[in-house]
Amino acid sequence: MASKDRQIADMLAPTVEALGFELWGVEYLAQGRHTLLRVYIDSEDGVTVEHCAAVSEQVSGVLDVEDPIGSEYTLEVSSPGLDRLLFRLEQFPGYVGEVVELRLRSAVEGRRRYKGILKGIEGEDVVVQVDDHEYLLPHGAIDRARVQPRV
Repeated sequence: MASKDRQIADMLAPTVEALGFELWGVEYLAQGRHTLLRVYIDSEDGVTVEHCAAVSEQVSGVLDVEDPIGSEYTLEVSSPGLDRLLFRLEQFPGYVGEVVELRLRSAVEGRRRYKGILKGIEGEDVVVQVDDHEYLLPHGAIDRARVQPRV
């Protein structure tokens, strides 16, 4: 997670948790004049549109007071979905055996994109098997990790 994402996640986590949800992750996407803040929430009982609306209302209030973005932005609150993004290292073990797509900030072994089976975690590294080769990819180097939904 980038530093701005982490700062906003740390700020919003207590509010989201007080509403009975887990803050799964935050995406801060600044693209010129169009800034998007996407907040992912999760719950053992699932997430409904009403849940997202309730969290959006509370989170919006926190963001208005704290003003971490400082410019106009669009706020979206969503469930992680079936093809969920993985933000924190501790989220990976729950998806061992699943197919994941990883995009790295910089190349490891000559490539930035990996798609394969998540084999586990070793220290701070994510272990992914692509074809017949296992790669140890530093979690800190991962820009984006997504679980592929089963078909």
